[in-house]
Amino acid sequence: MSRQSEIAAALQVVPPFADQAALVAECERRIAFIAETLRASGLRALVLGISGGIDSTLAGRLAQLAVQQLRAATGEAAWRFIAVRLPYAQQFDESDAQAALAFIRADETLTVPIAAGVDALARPIAALHALPAARRDFVLGNIKARCRMVVQYAIANAHQGLVIGTDHAAEAVMGFFTKFGDGACDLAPLTGLVKGQIRAIARHLGAPAHLVDKTPTADLENLTPGKPDEVAYGVTYAEIDAFLHGQAVSDAAAARIIALYDGSGHKRRLPLTPGGGAG
Repeated sequence: MSRQSEIAAALQVVPPFADQAALVAECERRIAFIAETLRASGLRALVLGISGGIDSTLAGRLAQLAVQQLRAATGEAAWRFIAVRLPYAQQFDESDAQAALAFIRADETLTVPIAAGVDALARPIAALHALPAARRDFVLGNIKARCRMVVQYAIANAHQGLVIGTDHAAEAVMGFFTKFGDGACDLAPLTGLVKGQIRAIARHLGAPAHLVDKTPTADLENLTPGKPDEVAYGVTYAEIDAFLHGQAVSDAAAARIIALYDGSGHKRRLPLTPGGGAG
């Protein structure tokens, strides 16, 4: 098995949609997965942070449709989806976040600013402030991601719910998520989808075109707000999607993708343990 096919298999990559019917079926499968996961958990709520990017926009809409299905199927009103805004100061694309919320139409929307908490955690760490500016900004970005997940789990705990993650194959292969930050969740309904498929499903569900086609950004670094994912990657999403779908890409693109996949393996594994036994 080639590295390309090995990686695609490990990330459970969904093949390209053969037609619109296949897209619709995959969309419905994801909604059913969310609904069944929540039902099986014995809990009644779903929680997800909404950034204004297409990944959380799609995951949020799928979650809302799932709880609506549960309410219709069971006749119980307790099922709910809670969308959470978690801004650090003023978000440069706040209008996109509000457009996403308008599309998702969540049962409940909360806003929990994280700047005070992030800054309070960072302030006493002397080693952090001794770093060069760019490196310090990068570390602060990871603190932001981890604080956001702490808030989402606090809300989920308070409402007896599950936290949804937005990781998908195109981000997973690049290791483009914060370990124990946005990489931490109870269910990840976008797993196996490439970026183009996420956009296609979101478009099918009626997401605003400017969100579907928006340049993806993690927006975690203060010094480079709105820095495109593709700049950090060194390859485009089109190249990543093609690689994951077993299509031809340049040698340089394949080498870059494989290198980042191999280098970020620790993010996709459970914590290391001594293993073995008494013998």
